[in-house]
Amino acid sequence: MPSFFSNKKLIVLLTSLIVLIALISYSLKNETHASLPERFAQDTVGWFQYVLNVPAQYAAGFFQNIDDMRGAYQENKKLKSDLEHYAQVEQQNEELTHSYNQMKKLLGINKDPNLFDYKKYPAMVIARSSDAWNQQLTIDKGRLNGIKAGMAVVNDQGLIGKVGSVGNFTSKVFLITDTQDVSQISAIIQKANTYGMITGYNPNAGTLSLQKVPINAKIKKGQSVLTSGLSRMYPKLLSIGKIVSVSTDQYGLTKTAKIKPSVDFNDLNYVAVIERKAASAGTGGQ
Repeated sequence: MPSFFSNKKLIVLLTSLIVLIALISYSLKNETHASLPERFAQDTVGWFQYVLNVPAQYAAGFFQNIDDMRGAYQENKKLKSDLEHYAQVEQQNEELTHSYNQMKKLLGINKDPNLFDYKKYPAMVIARSSDAWNQQLTIDKGRLNGIKAGMAVVNDQGLIGKVGSVGNFTSKVFLITDTQDVSQISAIIQKANTYGMITGYNPNAGTLSLQKVPINAKIKKGQSVLTSGLSRMYPKLLSIGKIVSVSTDQYGLTKTAKIKPSVDFNDLNYVAVIERKAASAGTGGQ
């Protein structure tokens, strides 16, 4: 008895499938005149196709998204590399522009009337002492270029220092901010017709010390201090700096002024070594 009902269910299922297939076939042959059962069969088949197709589409879309993400990652990586390269090029361009401007300004000293009687040797700074108590630098000109010890070194901003030791191809330059250099520089305070001596440098304050100024001298903050021309080492009227403060010495006999240097000693790339021309050797100088 159970087997009879089982066989009956199987027969019904097979019959249903045959009818469904027949309806589908008929629907395909005559789509424009589909009956209600045909439309039902068509919708049923469409639903099965949708159920099977949607997951496939999602799967295809998923892998496509992975490819898109991979492509976007590679593109972003390239863009980042391009930006880093651009930043490097921009930095190099700024450095080259800065160097060009410094060289251009250095050429301006040829128009300085105070230096007409001096020969100029342009030079590039190739090394700099990192010791704050030993303010020196090295230039790429030496004995074979005509450089001698004691020559003044300047740029478009003013006095830098003097040549110390000289090699065949390079030279050491002692800056006026060198605290180990005990040489003094004769100076004149502009618009006051008053003289004094640059005798040292305070690295903490970043100022030069102008001493031996007469007690009755009318000097004040903001006045320019120049080389006096009373010695033969430095040319006359080279800028040294500006007065930032004035005080009286402990004995009340002279005044002392603190001078902010004209030259930016933290940004020295190109300088000029100057030498008095032989034809003007007897005309004095600084």
